[in-house]
Amino acid sequence: MGLAQSLPAGPDSRTCALPEVLLTADGAAPEPGAVRRSAWSWVFAGALAAVLLYLSLRGVDWRQVWAVMEGARWRYLAIACLVSSVSYFLRAVRWRILLNAEGHLSIGTTFAANMAGYLGNSLLPARAGELIRTFIISSRSSLSKTYVLTTALAERMTDAIALVLWSSVVLLGIHPKPRWLEDASRATTLIAAAGALAIVILPHTGSLCDTIIARIPVSAAMRGRLLRLADQILSGLRAFHDIRRLAGFVLLTVAIWGLDAGGVMIGARALRLNVTFPMAALLICGLGLGSALPSTPGYVGIFQFVAVTVLVPFGIPRDSALAFILVAQALGYVVVLVLGLPGVMQYRGWRSTVRSTPASG
Repeated sequence: MGLAQSLPAGPDSRTCALPEVLLTADGAAPEPGAVRRSAWSWVFAGALAAVLLYLSLRGVDWRQVWAVMEGARWRYLAIACLVSSVSYFLRAVRWRILLNAEGHLSIGTTFAANMAGYLGNSLLPARAGELIRTFIISSRSSLSKTYVLTTALAERMTDAIALVLWSSVVLLGIHPKPRWLEDASRATTLIAAAGALAIVILPHTGSLCDTIIARIPVSAAMRGRLLRLADQILSGLRAFHDIRRLAGFVLLTVAIWGLDAGGVMIGARALRLNVTFPMAALLICGLGLGSALPSTPGYVGIFQFVAVTVLVPFGIPRDSALAFILVAQALGYVVVLVLGLPGVMQYRGWRSTVRSTPASG
């Protein structure tokens, strides 16, 4: 179903630290402070996963979970995987719209890099997939790593905004609705509106950023790097300010999340579960927002908790909800592995070129 890997990865503490990497030479040893932060992130993510797994799995009848999974109809699962693959392709087309605001990339290169990134996010810690797809694109084009990474993170942020707004609309038609969902919808809608406003305003703050950086007490060389970094970040966000580009991006976003909701419904049908479109939309939104939390690879614990929390109030038994999310994650890994492995193999061949190229961000 590809559900677990195609969700927007929200900007947690690890993702927000990624631009720091672009200020140093490629292949440089990590700073001790960064290593300590990574260790603490792992500790926190592991503890969070353990707590959420306990809350999700308590009282579960594993024989019933297995019975639901054993009765899966494989033809529906195959269709769900095909739908997921189409969704991944459209994601590459959408990212290419932003990249080609400053470059000229083929859909094949963008798709390979995008899938390599998803595979990296699925198997590696600290969202390393974002760096993998950034390095692949920058090594195959004249685009700087900072610009590519900014478009990648901006794409994820707009996904989160779209999901929040979508779920808010869906909730308007659900009666009665769980109180916690209604309260969460209000808060997340405000956050999404703030994110959208930032995309609109920040690209116009170039002069302000230059003024602030000019006053930072650092060396001239570091100030120059910070100025170039800020310019590339704002350029990445400015890619949304072309009306035709924005229209294409929005249309593809609607198609992508419509396909993903359809994939959830088909996957649920494979397990003989009645998941309606509004339920699928809310589940995707919950998983997308949950992916912003610090987590172990594969979002173990977080996705189980979200599936139980969202589906059970709508009449899906806890055992069946767990069976569904386990199957969705397993098939998601299969789809990402098949589609992402070619890009990873190419990345291994390009890695020496990337490391020998000075940072341009």
